[in-house]
Amino acid sequence: MTPEETKAFEEKIRAYVGRELGAPKRGKDDVNAAMIRHWAEVLGDENPVYTDADYAAKSSKGGIVAPAHMLQIWSMEGYPMCQKPAQDLQRELHNVFDAHGFTGVLGTNTNSEYFRDLRLGDQVYAHTIISSISEQKATQRGIGYFIETLTTFTDQNKEEVGRQVFRCLKFIPNADQAPAAASEADGAPATPTRLASPRGHDNAWWWEAVDNGKVLIQRCKSCQTLRHPPRPMCGECQSTEWDSIESKLEGEIISFTQMHYPKFPGYPYPLICAVIKLGEGTNLVANLVGCEPAAIKIGMKVKGKVEKVDEKTWLPQFYLA
Repeated sequence: MTPEETKAFEEKIRAYVGRELGAPKRGKDDVNAAMIRHWAEVLGDENPVYTDADYAAKSSKGGIVAPAHMLQIWSMEGYPMCQKPAQDLQRELHNVFDAHGFTGVLGTNTNSEYFRDLRLGDQVYAHTIISSISEQKATQRGIGYFIETLTTFTDQNKEEVGRQVFRCLKFIPNADQAPAAASEADGAPATPTRLASPRGHDNAWWWEAVDNGKVLIQRCKSCQTLRHPPRPMCGECQSTEWDSIESKLEGEIISFTQMHYPKFPGYPYPLICAVIKLGEGTNLVANLVGCEPAAIKIGMKVKGKVEKVDEKTWLPQFYLA
């Protein structure tokens, strides 16, 4: 954009700052024991003040309370968000960014405050405003703007029970990350590719092995414990000495999910992500391919291959055995 276009664009987006997304939203469910129990089970949180009524009654809490970090859960939209989401002010703002080429979006961080415990029967209301939009920033993903929303949570008595600040980046993807970069040959859109693997000091060796057709499992030299994903220290004996073994890529499905929304360019659909328990004993998150979602069951045996999934990327993928 020219300087004049940028100025006009920034005036347009800054007009959204300070505005509420819409009317305060009451959570679809009041605080209840069943949702608390499911949350605690999924996270492996065994604190009895969340699930044991007798224990909680005798504790300093005086009864069952909800985990503080469930605060946002009570007011979330649920599955309609990925089907026909309500067109609130935030989505309107994102549409403005999209129309000016800022099509990338990346959640960056969130900060939460909790003012009191939520108890069974409490009602939670979410009041959200667009609190700030940054100056234009140059990031590794591309040039963009950070958008912050502030959500204040209140109860049935209109008293604040917590707050949450959420920050995301809307950006113009860099050329090497753009989903539809121009083809040098004929100017036609190039085939979209997946997001590049995050390679750092502790895991670059693992991705380099995948590039060469192997899936390696890190092994502690001191106690021989296998671990994945790669990390610098053994969780059993705290040794920092390690080597690796090659996986046979044979295992079974212990969990899976089908990703529906949002759909990303460069990924095949149906997109099935699974947790595979490898024969060597460690777990690996990978895609299940070559089958219909309805055919997949927990406990099924699978066999993996390292395959080239786009022009730049090799990944371990699993097939029903």
